[in-house]
Amino acid sequence: MIHTFTDRQPTLEEAQKIVGGLVEMITLPRNSNKPMNQDIQVLVNEEGLLLNLPFNKEATIRFGTGIVGPAIVLEGEAKWT
Repeated sequence: MIHTFTDRQPTLEEAQKIVGGLVEMITLPRNSNKPMNQDIQVLVNEEGLLLNLPFNKEATIRFGTGIVGPAIVLEGEAKWT
């Protein structure tokens, strides 16, 4: 499951509700086949592995790194500073 924000930043509370707990911004691997990775931020549940959240196949394939639980994509104006 991937939630995308493009026109506004989600609040911390919104992000926590979507990922089901503490929010962590992950670093995406640099991959020349996926140049979009440089222009987005991805948020996940910080304790996703500890909580045994389900494997997120869609996000793992899209971002080239193992992701569990819901993921949030921030693009453009939605990126956190």
